[in-house]
Amino acid sequence: MKDIKEELKKRILIIDGAMGTMIQRYKLEEEDYRGERFKNWHSDVKGNNDLLSITQPQIIEAIHKEYLEAGADIIETNTFSSTVIAQADYDMQAIAYEMNVASAQCARSAADEYTAKNPNKPRYVAGAIGPLNKTLSLSPDVNNPGFRAVTFDEVAAAYTEQIKGLIEGGVDILLIETIFDTLNAKAAIYAVKKYFREIKQQELPIMISGTITDASGRTLSGQTLEAFYVSVAHANPLSVGLNCALGASEMRPHIEELSHIAGCFTSAYPNAGLPNAFGEYDEQPHETAHIIEEWAANGWLNIVGGCCGTTPDHIKHIADEVAKFAPRNLPVIEKELA
Repeated sequence: MKDIKEELKKRILIIDGAMGTMIQRYKLEEEDYRGERFKNWHSDVKGNNDLLSITQPQIIEAIHKEYLEAGADIIETNTFSSTVIAQADYDMQAIAYEMNVASAQCARSAADEYTAKNPNKPRYVAGAIGPLNKTLSLSPDVNNPGFRAVTFDEVAAAYTEQIKGLIEGGVDILLIETIFDTLNAKAAIYAVKKYFREIKQQELPIMISGTITDASGRTLSGQTLEAFYVSVAHANPLSVGLNCALGASEMRPHIEELSHIAGCFTSAYPNAGLPNAFGEYDEQPHETAHIIEEWAANGWLNIVGGCCGTTPDHIKHIADEVAKFAPRNLPVIEKELA
């Protein structure tokens, strides 16, 4: 496999679009999620999309292939909630590790098939590490600001199990994404570094992608974009970027800022606009691509794709538009001493 850093120097790489949006198109019911193996599971599992990598792997692999066909260079594993903490919602903590292995294998199979078709366009698998449904920075109890529903060690342990499964399933990159609480992300970074030290192997590249939640330009836990970047730069990531929460129009000023302050590659995968009153996304592929084309023309991008509401059609339009432009050059960041 060609070094992704070398590919990033040559061109803007395309990451895939929404997995959940594509799964919804299949209109799956409870029995589809359960499959034969979990036919008698004691709680409802409909909506546990990560489980489909075990019960309906052909669907997950088909979605990956649609994105690869559209031009994606990087596809994300179907593991956004594949931790013991998130899977507690379905009482499926014991299956979390297996979900990561199965999801990574689905993506690996699809990526290898497309790399074999065109070795000059290698396809990479990014192990998706989601933000969790519990936060280390904020209390879930308004009457007790000091209370936390989970500890740093518990979060790190959950991420360690996920990382182990993703690596054993064959990912090329670890993607810590949709970060709304940087302390959760720090637990994931800690877990990555510790795991590779223990197994005595070279680290896989780490991509880090945060979420600016509104027009304030801050994460949910209150950090500005620059503060967020400084908080994770010690991980020596392959890339730092933004995804989710905002459409491309709303994300634009933040991507511009990030392109100037980041000493690593940058990534962006916005939603297909903002959701309508029904929670659906109306922004058409050509509209999203038109906005992102300007980012590429300005030299702000290294990796780009889509998040909620985006489809293979969105990814194809984005890929076609940014192909005309050179990737962002990494700036020389002056180190200041106090």
